[in-house]
Amino acid sequence: MADDYYELLGVKRDATKEELKKAYRKQALKYHPDKNPGDKGAEEKFKEISHAYEVLSDDKKRATYDQYGSTAFQPGTGGHSSGQGVDFSGFRNHFDVFRDVFGDLGGLFGGAMGGSGRTAVDCDLRGEVEISLKEAFSGTERTVKYRRRIPCKKCKGTGSADGSKPKACGTCGGQGAVFLNRGFFQMSQTCPNCRGTGTVVSNPCSECGGAGTVAEPHSVRIKIPAGVENGMQLRSSGEGNSDPHGGQFGDLYVVVQIKEERDFQRQGANLQSAVSVPFATLALGGEVEVPTIDGSGMLKIPAGTQSETTFRLRGKGMPAVGRIQRGDHFVQVHVEVPGKLTKAQKEKLEAFAESMGQKSGEKVGFFHRIFQ
Repeated sequence: MADDYYELLGVKRDATKEELKKAYRKQALKYHPDKNPGDKGAEEKFKEISHAYEVLSDDKKRATYDQYGSTAFQPGTGGHSSGQGVDFSGFRNHFDVFRDVFGDLGGLFGGAMGGSGRTAVDCDLRGEVEISLKEAFSGTERTVKYRRRIPCKKCKGTGSADGSKPKACGTCGGQGAVFLNRGFFQMSQTCPNCRGTGTVVSNPCSECGGAGTVAEPHSVRIKIPAGVENGMQLRSSGEGNSDPHGGQFGDLYVVVQIKEERDFQRQGANLQSAVSVPFATLALGGEVEVPTIDGSGMLKIPAGTQSETTFRLRGKGMPAVGRIQRGDHFVQVHVEVPGKLTKAQKEKLEAFAESMGQKSGEKVGFFHRIFQ
């Protein structure tokens, strides 16, 4: 292993993370094993630059390297002078580092990314349930009905009518994927003949058509916890499709959708709402009852409160999943304008307006906008 990780990547010691990533991209493409088949030297170089990037892209590891050098990251050493060894459990495979920088390339470099190249069969299922905000507050349950694939009873999941074992697919050679070369890049796609399984059945079962699985109606009761948020995903283990290769059942993932509530708006564990309050209460002060998610609460209004002032009801919001404490409920008050006034009421309000310096009938100011 080279001693100078910066030199190995071709960057300066003060290189930024973006410069490190750019340098690693260039070096990784140059020395990747699929571009250099059979070249052990290139493969070792690829491992070295991946290890160097793994260290320098992590702030804590980079600080240790800058202080103690590459000896702090050599397996089998006793660590640096403090006597503390290095925990290598945090280091990843060099192909994992490659994926982090280049993304999931879906077989861009064929089998070098690990595995035989066979396309994995996704046995997980996904669905949605819709609940109200009040159900999200208290928690609830839903029965989810759907169809899932189970092992065929007639052929016992083999897919074969006579019990013969599946043979390797002649199209993909048992890989489950076919490859297309694009220069030194290699793109893969699911084999159209075996549909990614890598095998074919010569005498398919009449019940499942050689798939080894059949679809049947299924239902599961999903518990939705109190405090669940919109878009949260719940998992029910083992409630997905059966693996056609004889493995276990996949999982069922259910996304919770919460219906919009007219009276409340939610922001995390907090709620927001608005309430109309008579002008006299805003001016003189008092208490008003306001709706909350679990009933109602009393809101104290100080004298002289202006319209659109926001108050907080502590602990009257939503719970967080798995926690007892609740968020807050924020209430914005608006002046309540009466729709009709008697002649006596109007005269008294006009007199009040004049006492505040506004002439009766003057087409400006607050009271004119309300009562005209």
